[in-house]
Order: sequence, then C-alpha cells, then structure tokens
Amino acid sequence: MKIDNANYDKSTGKPKDNSYLEKGLPEYLSQSLAAMIEAWKIEDSGKKDLHFDIHWCDLNADINSAENGQEISSGQAWYLRKKYLRMEED
Repeated sequence: MKIDNANYDKSTGKPKDNSYLEKGLPEYLSQSLAAMIEAWKIEDSGKKDLHFDIHWCDLNADINSAENGQEISSGQAWYLRKKYLRMEED
C-alpha cells in the first residue's frame, strides 16, 4: 500500500488538513462550537447576532476548561481558538 505523502507535512509527519483536531471533542464543547458557528454565519452575512458575545465567551471558556481538564490537547485548543474565535497565538 502506497501512502500519499502530499497530504502530510514533511517536518512533522502530521496531516496538512488539521480538521482531525475537531474529532472526539467533549459534548459540551461541541455544543458551544455549534453555537459559535451559527453566530459567525449571522455576523459574516452582515447582520448582528445579539448573543454573539455570549457564544464567543462560552466557547472560549469551554475550550479553556477542556484544555485544563486534559480533555483536549493544547494544540487542539489553539486550533479551535484560531478557527472559531479568530484569535491569534502570541
């Protein structure tokens, strides 16, 4: 069986598509993630989601909780923060 190396980072050996980091999340984190996705859809369409700040804070708190509780890795936490909270890592 031949492995397609084009889909993997040569320096890390990890897949180039990081969506695998969204698999197996705790249920509470998946729920707040879904709420944030919907909030971004509204905001990105030019409308205002009156609960946007609540969803953002809930997701941030849930990511932090899952990371501190070792339910997700630090790498997963930063992937989620960058993608769904649109944060930048220092």
